[in-house]
Amino acid sequence: MKKLALLLGSLLVVTAAASAKEVVPAPVVVEEAPVQIVEKEVIVYRDKEEGFRPNGSIDLQYRYYDKTEDKNNYWNKNDKSSRTQLTTKINMSENQAFEARIRDYNSLDDKNLVDGTETRLRYWYNHGPVGGTKINLNSRVHYQNTPGSQDVEYSARFDFADYLFNNDYVKTNIFEIAPKVGYVWADTNNSDYANLVGLDVASIFTLPAGFSAEFNLYLTQNFYGKRAEKLDNLNPTRSHKDNFDAYVEFYLYNTTNLYTNGNFGIDFVFEGGVDGYKWSQQKILTQGNGIDPVSSSSTYSLYAYPAIRASYKATEFVNVYALAGAEYRNYMITGSNSAQDWRWQPTATVGFTTTF
Repeated sequence: MKKLALLLGSLLVVTAAASAKEVVPAPVVVEEAPVQIVEKEVIVYRDKEEGFRPNGSIDLQYRYYDKTEDKNNYWNKNDKSSRTQLTTKINMSENQAFEARIRDYNSLDDKNLVDGTETRLRYWYNHGPVGGTKINLNSRVHYQNTPGSQDVEYSARFDFADYLFNNDYVKTNIFEIAPKVGYVWADTNNSDYANLVGLDVASIFTLPAGFSAEFNLYLTQNFYGKRAEKLDNLNPTRSHKDNFDAYVEFYLYNTTNLYTNGNFGIDFVFEGGVDGYKWSQQKILTQGNGIDPVSSSSTYSLYAYPAIRASYKATEFVNVYALAGAEYRNYMITGSNSAQDWRWQPTATVGFTTTF
């Protein structure tokens, strides 16, 4: 019995000692895989610079001319007539542009003198600044066809706008000085022509309160062909083989918004001024009807055209408009010594402009 007790006691002592010891797991050897560096090609996407795309505008309008006030129907050759006009400008490249204006006049009264089509085409090339200056040079080729005559002209147009007014009151948009050469000929006869050389000044200014101004000066020396020689108004037996003349235009424009609601707007528009003043070295000028001779060496016409314009932006690229107004002008008597008889002529215009 004692032996059994001693054996059990020994087993308990051994078991307690084994329980008191920490059980340490055998170390585990982990082999690290070799680090591999893989270089990948990085592709960076940048917005592609958009190249030049041809762009421009087209305007189509129809204008109705009512009867000029006063009982005399011949104050104005445009009485009771209409004009359909198409104008477009296309920027063909960064340096080249093309302009076209086609006017079709139609008489709505047998007593009137107006009927026919006028076409004007212009090609522009922008040469950029001249040397290291801010003077920009444009070449312009001009062609015009009116009932009975045609003309072609080249002018080199130096723009000095960056050297002139540019402040809070006056901004010079364009101030061009342009030497020119040209040729004018009649549709019916090869000897009915004129060569011309001269100098033009063309300018546009932005003024405060919605105003802008335009001033143009045309200096021209004409050399007439045999059939184009001009008869002297004071001495009909004498004809002139050449003539120097100056023509001045001055216009004032204003647009004042009266009402706007979304894409719809109503504006008061005004234009007026000298359209134009002509001085001639020889006394060969005629009155506003283009027929009656003038005894003085100069003529002029002053006008004002107020109107109400309603416009609606139909889409991002299309704008439709309508105008109702009247033009006040000395249509008939334009000689500088006798200018008179300013009269009102109502007009109405509808049209649309689209850009592309």
